[in-house]
Amino acid sequence: MKTLAIIGASYLQRPLVEKAKELGLRTICFSWEDGAVCKDICDVFYPISITEKEQILEVCRREKIDGVCTIASDVAAPTVAYIAEQMDLRGNSYEAAVRANNKYKMRQAFMKAGVPCPKFTCLGQDDAVDTNQLREEGFRLPLIVKPSDRSGSLGVAKIVDWFQLQAAVDRARQVSFRHEAMIEEFIEGREISVEYISFMNTHYPLQITDKVTTEAPHFVELAHHQPSTLTPEQYDEIYGITARALDALGLMNGASHSEYKITKDGRIAVMEIGGRMGGDFIGSDLVQLSTGYDFLRGVIDVSLDQFRPPVLAEQHYAGVYFLTADTPRVKYYIDHQEDYPEIVMAEQTDTELRHVQYSAQRSGYLIYQKSDGRFLID
Repeated sequence: MKTLAIIGASYLQRPLVEKAKELGLRTICFSWEDGAVCKDICDVFYPISITEKEQILEVCRREKIDGVCTIASDVAAPTVAYIAEQMDLRGNSYEAAVRANNKYKMRQAFMKAGVPCPKFTCLGQDDAVDTNQLREEGFRLPLIVKPSDRSGSLGVAKIVDWFQLQAAVDRARQVSFRHEAMIEEFIEGREISVEYISFMNTHYPLQITDKVTTEAPHFVELAHHQPSTLTPEQYDEIYGITARALDALGLMNGASHSEYKITKDGRIAVMEIGGRMGGDFIGSDLVQLSTGYDFLRGVIDVSLDQFRPPVLAEQHYAGVYFLTADTPRVKYYIDHQEDYPEIVMAEQTDTELRHVQYSAQRSGYLIYQKSDGRFLID
């Protein structure tokens, strides 16, 4: 029996653990014990922080693992790459994973490779916020401020007045692991994300997702829909840019999740790319529901060096709606899901509905699949 190490044990990793068990693999999970829902379903659980890569490497060597992976976790991705590199397993290089986990280094790689992205700069922990210098460098309001190394909309703010900048930078640095804040031009446009899987530097496109967010100031996702309504020509252009961006970052193996903005006049900008599959059920559920491709198995097969090119055998509509104070109607469909055969899964996770500032504040979800169009909530 092969042994798979999974970095993380929160609810994010549960689909991966369950898929690995379904495939007959022995599973080992690493994470803090608090919130480690996977510790009761994996074969072995180690209460070690996912950032403690040397401790995890020692255990993985002792356990003689055959592969290592994670899903939907930017924080875990560098540790996955480090273990794979040190044990000569299939994965991304540690250098590439770190680059993809730092928005500043990522943007630098994009600029060098000619990949379109927003104008940006980065302020470290001790760097002063100098609005005059920013103006001289060509930055204009509005601006986006975000941590250089977090996800889930945490610490993201839209700035419409220069007097707001200092407080926004302070908040972003406070939640950043590196105490860094990115400042970038605000691009008005539709939001999409792109799922890929790569093996030995060959990149395979899987799906493009249309995203619905709360807009300013926090841009928290409220819904995702597949496939996107982009034209076939736009699909081809986005896929071409994504492959170049993955090469620029050095992401050669495993899943990737790319986020884009497209303006009304057709400008395309890569916002960021994660060296992991998309969260919010995008990678774990929606890709398979819309294309028939088992993305979770693909991630596992890459890590075990037994990957086969994906076959996208089906064409369906799939999506997820999230329950918040801005989307209260979702609760009706969660409560009456048995009346709607399109609903694959639905759950209310919190009784309180909030006007959300980051993803973890959402209070439930419903996932759907249809053959004749999107499931629309009235």
